[in-house]
Amino acid sequence: MNSFEELEVWEKARDLRVFVSSMISDFPVEERFVLISQVKKSSRSIGNNIAEGFGRSHFEENIQFCRQARGALFETLDHMIVAYDEGWITLENLKGYREYHYDCLKLLNGYISSLKRNKKVVTNSPN
Repeated sequence: MNSFEELEVWEKARDLRVFVSSMISDFPVEERFVLISQVKKSSRSIGNNIAEGFGRSHFEENIQFCRQARGALFETLDHMIVAYDEGWITLENLKGYREYHYDCLKLLNGYISSLKRNKKVVTNSPN
């Protein structure tokens, strides 16, 4: 694999970010520097951390960045719950986000597991 762009988990994180961006345009203007800013940062951080981890030369660093991406994924879910509680998104929007969240989480956990397995193989190789 030559680029993080080839990772299915990064593609899903990108889709999630685009979905979130389409919803926050309807948030109140007064939330521009509060919740809108936080949602943008956390949703962008998911893919950013996956990409940065991919660029690291050690399995442990990559895994750590993936864990940070997972944290940002849950942070974004919390922001979306706040937006729902405040009446800025519908229940359907929240359900739509949860689908992206669940799919991304599954892929991210699978990617982390794969990195751990590959680390063991490389660590235990006779070379």
